[in-house]
Amino acid sequence: MRLRAAAIAAPCFAVLLAVTSCSAIPEDWRTPAFLKSGEEELDDRLPEVSGEFGKEPKVDFSGKAPPQEQVSGVVEKGSGENELIRDSDIVQADVVEYQWTAEGKAKQTQSTYEADAPILLNLGQLNEDLTESLVNQPVGSRVVYAFPPQDPAQAQQQGQPSPKPGSSVSVLDIHERYGESEVVSGEHTSNGGDGMPTVKQPGHDEPDITIPEDTDPPEKLKTEQLIEGDGPEVKAGQQLVVQYTGVQWKNGETFDATWTRQGAEGVPATFIIGDGQVIKGWDKGLVGQKVGSRVLLVIPPDLAYGDSAAQQGAPEGTLVFVVDILDAVNSAPPEEQSGGGSGSGGGSGGGSS
Repeated sequence: MRLRAAAIAAPCFAVLLAVTSCSAIPEDWRTPAFLKSGEEELDDRLPEVSGEFGKEPKVDFSGKAPPQEQVSGVVEKGSGENELIRDSDIVQADVVEYQWTAEGKAKQTQSTYEADAPILLNLGQLNEDLTESLVNQPVGSRVVYAFPPQDPAQAQQQGQPSPKPGSSVSVLDIHERYGESEVVSGEHTSNGGDGMPTVKQPGHDEPDITIPEDTDPPEKLKTEQLIEGDGPEVKAGQQLVVQYTGVQWKNGETFDATWTRQGAEGVPATFIIGDGQVIKGWDKGLVGQKVGSRVLLVIPPDLAYGDSAAQQGAPEGTLVFVVDILDAVNSAPPEEQSGGGSGSGGGSGGGSS
């Protein structure tokens, strides 16, 4: 199920900017100085970061000049020993960003705490020099990054906006991780059937969906909770984290699934719901569902890819999805968003509009 929009809009904070600007950082500058086991202090080139985890941190730049290489480290180690971050995870984080222009001089430019809109980062899509200080750290950790100034000429060559002067600093509070093959944890209260597809779950793996024989598909959107979650209701405009499988009613064949997507098997997908970035059947069928739910969606063609599906290279006819809603988080306001999102909402099975 591919996105209808060309790109997911996502908050434009330093960590996301670093994904594109890293190519502008010379190789010999990519020498992160991470906090090592047994050490008590961070690299002294980093600003002083204090305050309670989960609240906007205090960052002190007094007496320090912007570094000319990428430096990062763990300010505070979380307590979630059974929730260690892996290099293929999607993580939910609050981020505070500063522009560091001279010794002791820095200005806050963004804060997800102020917007109440955490970011979702797909670590599998980031460079190792960005993920090294996150991987194998527990959820609940606070990490600080300092990035060197970007070369304006290189930014122009790469078609990027002119960089702001000075270095940039990002402080991340890691709240959640979503790992490979993660599914909702509740008990099945329904397996579908009675004119609807039947769904079996063979464990932490892709659900088995069977289309009823000799049965015409419904003409209208049908939704059924297979597992009822106990989380908050999904709201339009939120970022969802989901596992899903999509099959065609006409032949029961799987055309797309997070479980089998090449290069990211079992990694959840992220996208914005209720905003026209996915097919209408998803926008209509998932808004109002509770986080933690597994939902069966039977979507007629007019709410999927319509009569032109074949021309788009999209699956034709009525589509059936089983969606595990792992989480829903607020999105940044439009003026704080930019193209180049934090995740992908679909694979081989759909077309864009």
